[in-house]
Amino acid sequence: MSTRLFIPRDTTALSLGADEVADLFLAQASDSCDVVRNGTRGMLWLEPLVEVDYEGERIAYGPVDVTDVAPLLAQGVLDRPVTESPLYQGPTEQIPFLARQQRLTFARCGVTDPLSIDDYRHHGGFTGLSKALTLDPQEIVDCVTQSGLRGRGGAAFPAGIKWQTVLTASGDRKYIVCNADEGDSGTFADRIIMEGDPFVVIEGMAIAGLAVGAEHGYIYLREEYPNAKLILDEAIALAESAGLLGDSLLGSGKTFHCEVRLAAGAYICGEETSLLESLEGKRGLVRAKPPLPAIEGLFGQPTVVNNVLTLASIPWILDSGAAGYAALGYERSKGTLAFQLAGNIKQGGLVECAFGLSLKELIEDFGNSSFSGRPLKAAQVGGPLGAYLPYSQWHLPMDYEAFAQVDAMIGHGGIVVFDDSADMGEQARFAMEFCKEESCGKCTPCRIGATRGVEVIDRIRNNQDVSNNLTLLGDLCDTMRDGSLCAMGGLTPVPVRSIMKHFGHELVSAGKESSL
Repeated sequence: MSTRLFIPRDTTALSLGADEVADLFLAQASDSCDVVRNGTRGMLWLEPLVEVDYEGERIAYGPVDVTDVAPLLAQGVLDRPVTESPLYQGPTEQIPFLARQQRLTFARCGVTDPLSIDDYRHHGGFTGLSKALTLDPQEIVDCVTQSGLRGRGGAAFPAGIKWQTVLTASGDRKYIVCNADEGDSGTFADRIIMEGDPFVVIEGMAIAGLAVGAEHGYIYLREEYPNAKLILDEAIALAESAGLLGDSLLGSGKTFHCEVRLAAGAYICGEETSLLESLEGKRGLVRAKPPLPAIEGLFGQPTVVNNVLTLASIPWILDSGAAGYAALGYERSKGTLAFQLAGNIKQGGLVECAFGLSLKELIEDFGNSSFSGRPLKAAQVGGPLGAYLPYSQWHLPMDYEAFAQVDAMIGHGGIVVFDDSADMGEQARFAMEFCKEESCGKCTPCRIGATRGVEVIDRIRNNQDVSNNLTLLGDLCDTMRDGSLCAMGGLTPVPVRSIMKHFGHELVSAGKESSL
């Protein structure tokens, strides 16, 4: 009887040689092993992670290099747990990084074959869609509203309210748009779930379509995710062949079609109205609001625009109930979020937990502190427009309102960690430079403000009239915050102001070159 091995086909694992490891196992032991190409478990520092199924229990080894395959086979890895190997990590589910998590949205990631409908169904897939087909649209929307689910793309707007607006809006047709243009620094959760459990995204979009009366959906996918596109395209084709998408969902007579469109390669297209412009074939410029996309969105029709993780949360909510989801979390931040640990971190990866744990717990308990071994100094939470939080603020609970009270944001859940060698003044300059490069250019405060911001910071760091230039920088931040058309310019001052407040001495005097 063949032993089953699980070797990820996730982008991170592939970049570290997972294909070569899988090919070598098959070349050297094809008669005694079957290789399943699963998604990643999110323990990225252990990739490529090889899991061996011993009578229903999966034992992990990692990170496995091609030079490790022959020794593992010689030690009998296909017949017994090789506990003496330095690669041995023990039962996968008992690895502390994974065991402490609360996986709802990511429950199947790394567990199933991402392109097996039977595997997906065996692990609870399509039960949410089946239940949604027994409800009327208002009942579906009410379930999402009562769950307390908020958008996972950054703005944290209640999903149920957005869906209700689209449901009641009038239009010739309606659309579901999945914002998969994951562009924030330190974020990879969307990619992990699209590559590791694509059917959950498709199922969530189909449920959204039933809820608001939309028969067509688009996944607006980051151009730099070619592996995700291959997997999503195949998953959509498989779902259509199985009657899980198309003209009659599960034989119900209700219609929902879905397709993938590649993004424009611009950060600004992560903003929902710029995304819609791009999806219509135009240049990705931010639209003035109102009207909201829920009223006049794609092609001028009512449109639900939700992030990948928002839509991927829907099947669990429909299957297990709104109350179960709302019972998790902290204050108004309900359910779980996929926190992503990146930067100067020893154990980088994905952590799905209920809101409420602290930033310190995430970085020190899950991340195991710095990769460099040096003391940690700051963490930027929420992408390139998020605040830099000093160690003194790491006690904060991961909660939207708690972060807002200190002029910070959780955003998409990305956390980039810096040790004490990082030059925070240089990070302030990078914030303005990033906005300068990525602005759509439609409004003056963002387009010109970011350019002037780089120049003012350069003068400060060159000790030119420091006092007056610091005042000017503050005024410039106010103008960008209050006058910009969208969050690109409006939030760029957030990281700059956090550095002025907590690391001002590094802004004034040019420090050492960043270690990242």
